[in-house]
Amino acid sequence: MTSNVGPTVRRRRLGQELRRLRQEKGMTAEEVAEELMVSQSKISRLENGRRSISQRDVRDLCRTYKVEDKALVDSLMQMAKESRQQGWWNAFGDVPYSVYIGFETDAASLRVYEPQVMPGLLQTPEYAEAVISGALPEVAPDQIAQRVQVRLRRQERITDPLTPLRLWAVVDEAAMRRVVGNHKIMSDQLEYLVRMSHEPHVTVQALPFGMGSHPGMSGQFTILEFSDESDTSVVYLEGVTSDLYLEKLTDVQSYSMMYEHLRAQALNVDQSRQFITEVAQDHARRHGEG
Repeated sequence: MTSNVGPTVRRRRLGQELRRLRQEKGMTAEEVAEELMVSQSKISRLENGRRSISQRDVRDLCRTYKVEDKALVDSLMQMAKESRQQGWWNAFGDVPYSVYIGFETDAASLRVYEPQVMPGLLQTPEYAEAVISGALPEVAPDQIAQRVQVRLRRQERITDPLTPLRLWAVVDEAAMRRVVGNHKIMSDQLEYLVRMSHEPHVTVQALPFGMGSHPGMSGQFTILEFSDESDTSVVYLEGVTSDLYLEKLTDVQSYSMMYEHLRAQALNVDQSRQFITEVAQDHARRHGEG
């Protein structure tokens, strides 16, 4: 049950195993909560991997489910211990989207649609600072700097020489035209986007305004996929005060189909590089005029 993955995915795997044991016992989450004298929401959070799972939790649940396989109990207890280890992002303090970072850190591939901003994994430091400070005008400068550092640390997955993240990004023209910071920052950002698109594990497609309506008009989304078949794909929807993680097979399939339509409507790779370069040159010209 254990492998070289981070605490977020470990919690998820452990939660899935605990759910399986509950279902095999024929108990509802409400019944388990009543027997252990805890809230039903706690049982749900333990099973969906959004909450740290203590060894005591595992022990109590295994007793409730009358698990007699000592090797299985020991394995679950070890998973609980390892799932409470800290990820690299904990060194940066309270990171609001730490659950997502945990998934991203262990993912094998990402499919991203961005309608408003550049993909976080492909942002320059200057663009990242400008977009974060613009989106969070009431956040202190030191917190802005912290978030920028976290974003840059996340980008190391792209350049990892052993297991680089496979990234496919469809970027709307609006994200390229919107002046984040200034025209110089935008020109540099778009040139960087083109350079990164030449990496063998990075694919970037532009979705121009002229393509008209498309399935992604409801907003940004990311599909995370993992190398281990036991780790089902996750759809991530970013929110202002909370994020949404969709793991049901039907939800993942719906978003995967949406993404296929987006890729089909977007410019191909070579056309996208040409298009992005032209927008970058437009920003550079406007910077020169300023």
